[in-house]
Amino acid sequence: MKLLRTLFSRKQPPASLCTAVIVAAGSSTRMGGIDKMFTPIGGEPVVLHTLRAFQQAEEIDEIVLVTREDLMVPMGTLCSQHGIHKVCRVVKGGADRTQSVMAGLREVSPQTEFVAIHDGARPFVTGEVIARTVQSARAHSAAAPAIPVKDTIKRAVDGVVQETPDRRALFAVQTPQVFALPLIQGALAKAEEDGVLLTDDCGAVERLGFPVRLVEGSEENIKVTTPADLLHGEAILAERMGL
Repeated sequence: MKLLRTLFSRKQPPASLCTAVIVAAGSSTRMGGIDKMFTPIGGEPVVLHTLRAFQQAEEIDEIVLVTREDLMVPMGTLCSQHGIHKVCRVVKGGADRTQSVMAGLREVSPQTEFVAIHDGARPFVTGEVIARTVQSARAHSAAAPAIPVKDTIKRAVDGVVQETPDRRALFAVQTPQVFALPLIQGALAKAEEDGVLLTDDCGAVERLGFPVRLVEGSEENIKVTTPADLLHGEAILAERMGL
């Protein structure tokens, strides 16, 4: 732990920060035993691509990285070796996503006004998506990137179709999801108190009846969940490099 404090010691940052909380604490159960955070895409770990995107984003002032206890030192070393100096804390995650996000929120700087919560396994988020989402959240207190659903969606019960929602009103939500800090702190605390399992952080805010603004996401902003996603990621990276 002393190593981590030494690596990430820094002067007190200016007022009114936007802090990224990057959640990389999952067990990678759908990766067939592969730890997806350190799995290479284009010769570099998935999580390094993610961290680099936020390191380069002007809207982000600092990063809190939430990970498993066994990965805390390797994550700290990775950041140090690759100049990811916006990482001010590497903290241990919790038993589920909500607990991990809350662990990250507890470690943001006192000057933090907005937080951008992002999946560590979304390595291809662009600076444009980060900027759009942060700017919208600063105006409306809660925002998330999303893309229109292309497939026809069926709602079914016990294998029997109940309805076909109008896909023009359906969106696949991505991260970063950006919120005013007190709003997301209160929403997650309420969800945890009620014993509600959340798949994303917008859901906590929605439960309070607070509107979340959607901004344009990106088809490339995929989440690496299965080995097939690694192949997709390699293709995205190759296209970006003009290969």
